[in-house]
Amino acid sequence: MTSTAAPTTTAPAPGTDDAVAHFAAKLRFEADPADVAAARAAGRGPLLVDVRDATAWAQGHVPGALHLPLGELTARLSELPPVEEEPEVVVYCWGPGCNGSTKAALALSLAGYRGVREMIGGFEYWAREGLAVETAAGRTRFPVDGLTAPLPQGRTPDR
Repeated sequence: MTSTAAPTTTAPAPGTDDAVAHFAAKLRFEADPADVAAARAAGRGPLLVDVRDATAWAQGHVPGALHLPLGELTARLSELPPVEEEPEVVVYCWGPGCNGSTKAALALSLAGYRGVREMIGGFEYWAREGLAVETAAGRTRFPVDGLTAPLPQGRTPDR
């Protein structure tokens, strides 16, 4: 049987060079929570910048992150290492539905920072993967969400 359905896109298929450039750029400008955590555990982690507001920060944040709310970011650039030191900076916001980290990454790039990346999934996926979280009550971990990361041995999804 022949399908008469319209193609899912009208753009031409990318050539190999285009695909390589696209995916290489994504990896250059994005990092996922597991990769950030692994880099930090190996002692070569980036400077993490949380751009959410004070209420969100108090609810929980990545331990060791610098809190620079998006609305204050450009006024507080002096709290970051100088541009000349070319620090690796990873910014994050709430999660995939928030573009605060994209706005922050743009602002930092415009300010001359070259090693800026976004943490895809934001704080939501950091917490859902069971990575350490700091709250006003101290350091904790939330249970691993089996839809975002492998479950600990012997645990099955609740869903």
